Amino acid sequence: MRVFGIDPGSDRTGYGCIDSDGRVHQLVRCGAVRAGAADSFPDQLKIIYRELTVLLAEHRPDCVAIENIFHAVNARSALKLGHARGVAMLAAIEAGVTVVEYTPAEIKRAVVGYGRAEKPQVAQMVKVLLGLDAIPKPNDATDALAVAICHLHSGNLMQKAGARVASPKSQAPSPKSWRNYRP
Repeated sequence: MRVFGIDPGSDRTGYGCIDSDGRVHQLVRCGAVRAGAADSFPDQLKIIYRELTVLLAEHRPDCVAIENIFHAVNARSALKLGHARGVAMLAAIEAGVTVVEYTPAEIKRAVVGYGRAEKPQVAQMVKVLLGLDAIPKPNDATDALAVAICHLHSGNLMQKAGARVASPKSQAPSPKSWRNYRP
C-alpha cells in the first residue's frame, strides 16, 4: 500500500510518501512545498495546489492522509490553515485518491503510543519506523510522514483501501482481560 501524508500549512506544506507491506514501511519521498512569503495568499495556495497535484500524479498513492485542524493561536491562522488543507484535499480528490483525516493526538498515539508526545519524540519514531539514518528535514516533512504512518497503523482503514491484512482467523484470540494473558 502506498500512502501520501500531508501536513498542511500556508507557508510550508509538508508531504511524505510511504510504501508498506503491512509490516515494513519504506520511505519513497518526502519534502515540503514552499510558498514564497512575498507571494500573495491566493498565489501561495496556487503553488501548494500545483505542487501537490504534480507529486500525487508522480507517486500515485492508494490513499492521502491529512492532518486535521485542532486549534490555532488565532482565527486568522486557523483560516489560512483551513485554506491550505482545502487545496491539498482538492488536489487529492482530483487525483482520484481517497482522503482520510487524523487529529494530532491520533497521529501521536499511532506513531509514539502517547497522544501528547512531543515533536522530537514523534520525529525519532518516524526515523526508527522507516529505518532512516537521520530524521527527515524539514520538520513539516517529518510531520507528514507521521500522518502517513498513522494511517498505515490504522488496520481498519487499510482493509477499506484494499491492503492485505492478516485475517482474524489466522491470529490467536485476544484475551478478554490482562489477567488471562499468557505469552
